[in-house]
Amino acid sequence: MKGITRVIVTIATVLGALTLFDASAWAQASRTWVSGVGDDANPCSRTAPCKTFAGAISKTAPGGEIDALDPGGFGAVTITKSITIDGGGVGVVSVLYSGTNGININSSTAVVILRNIALNGIGTGLNGVNVIAAAAVHIEKVSIFGNSGLGVNFTPAGNAKLEIIDSTITDNAAGGILIKPGAGATAAASLFRVNASRNLFGVRVEDGGKASVHESLMSENAHNGFLAVSSSAPVELNVEESTAANNLTSGVASNGAGATVRLAHVGIYDNATGLSPTGGAIISFGNNQNAGNGAPGAPTATVGSQ
Repeated sequence: MKGITRVIVTIATVLGALTLFDASAWAQASRTWVSGVGDDANPCSRTAPCKTFAGAISKTAPGGEIDALDPGGFGAVTITKSITIDGGGVGVVSVLYSGTNGININSSTAVVILRNIALNGIGTGLNGVNVIAAAAVHIEKVSIFGNSGLGVNFTPAGNAKLEIIDSTITDNAAGGILIKPGAGATAAASLFRVNASRNLFGVRVEDGGKASVHESLMSENAHNGFLAVSSSAPVELNVEESTAANNLTSGVASNGAGATVRLAHVGIYDNATGLSPTGGAIISFGNNQNAGNGAPGAPTATVGSQ
């Protein structure tokens, strides 16, 4: 009889453990919600939303989505899995932070989408979006400002892709967008309708980085608007139908023998120097405007369109 009792107790214990495991698995939803009047003790459902992105992310399944129900400040967050964070166009959906990064991304397999949010470092935040590792990061309709570091610090340890669309990256003391993969890695970036102004630089691409920029503005930066820098690996920066204006060093610069910048239909206006190749190449397709600069500078080559 005692043996039977022990068997029953053992079975009950195993079933209890499985029930707890299943409850934990079920706790992660494919879509969760945050609200300015939410509570992180909630399940993050539409009717019982969470208060912060950090509170919601642990309850969101990999590949899932966190949406905002109403305007609010939802706090800094670290992302270690594929996920979408979407402000949803409900008003000002922001991350307000000080002395830290706004959004950290650290997973080599993660595909992360950030959409319809504002990242405000209030002058003491480090980096707005800080990418340590990722497969791909998509930033759409996002404003990033007020950081002591960079607006977007895209420095993945391995191969990764970055896309920024319809976004504004301004007033970041260390620079707007830095694209600099780890040693031996590559980073491919696409920027479309991006305004990177009043930073240390607009966009800077370093060793192993490739970036294509279309219909974008780099203006009033303390150093350069567009910059490619090569010290140990080739770099490409292709700019089309964009403007570099009122930058205090150069509108477009290319430094190092492995750095190549290509320009098509680009306006370079009122910079201290228009074009500044320093050991690198600046290739013009012959259809750019270079005017009003303290010194115009010149491309290293002019080629016809293909």
